Amino acid sequence: MRLPSWLGQHLAALRLLLVMTAITGLAYPLLITGIAQIPGLDSNAEGSLIERDGELIGSSRIGQSFTDADGNPLRQYFQSRPSAAGDGYDPTSTSASNLGANDMVDTLSTDEESASQSLLTQVCSRSVAVGELEGVDGSRPYCTPEGVGAVLGVWYADGTTGAITRVVSLNETGTPFLATYEGVQVQAAEPDTEYTGYVATPIKGDAPEEPAVPADAVTASASGLDPQISPEYAELQVTRVAAERGLDPAKVQDLVEENTTGRGLGFMGEPAVNVLELNLALDALDAA
Repeated sequence: MRLPSWLGQHLAALRLLLVMTAITGLAYPLLITGIAQIPGLDSNAEGSLIERDGELIGSSRIGQSFTDADGNPLRQYFQSRPSAAGDGYDPTSTSASNLGANDMVDTLSTDEESASQSLLTQVCSRSVAVGELEGVDGSRPYCTPEGVGAVLGVWYADGTTGAITRVVSLNETGTPFLATYEGVQVQAAEPDTEYTGYVATPIKGDAPEEPAVPADAVTASASGLDPQISPEYAELQVTRVAAERGLDPAKVQDLVEENTTGRGLGFMGEPAVNVLELNLALDALDAA
């Protein structure tokens, strides 16, 4: 007996559903799970978790902060780079800050919830903080000595040309970092004021072209979860960590080199230092 065409089509669709479910829902996951258990791959597949004395303390693939309850750096540990993931290194909220190179004007407000820092000011303030922590010059081009973006709002008589009629230090409510700009007195910005019609003019200042504080010490990664820092940032921290732990700086430098990985396949990416693994090596050295 020949089945009606509509019933034949439904049975064919059902057979296809069962076959694809068996392939994609059972066979493929079981195959990948089996491959993931191959020695050398199993650690990565299970999250690259790190335990110490039977206690799970993190993953070599996800960064974490080494700070106290108030967010202050623990001086005996190497510090990670900033993170924009949640409150910092939150794997459930991985993200970048989504701020670009042209984001250089702060939102100044008497309401803390409405106020926000531009990317430039974030970089400037972090650089000053790292400089103070490591005992080096934390100044950067286009930053004020106090650690905010050195940006002037300049008004011209003809829009973008002509005589300057007004100048405001857009990120400062106190004494401006410049007294005058091209003969015009610089005014402090007023909170809760939306300025329009100006030309944003960053001022380079006299900071060195190559700052002592590396770029990865003041910028977050795209994921907000990077567990590594650059060798340059690690080397900047050697003196502090060695002094806090009473260790020979040369020994601490050796640990940095031991925990530095090279470029992938010899040419991709940059050398990097895993901060968690380096700090664990430091603790093991202290224990020994």
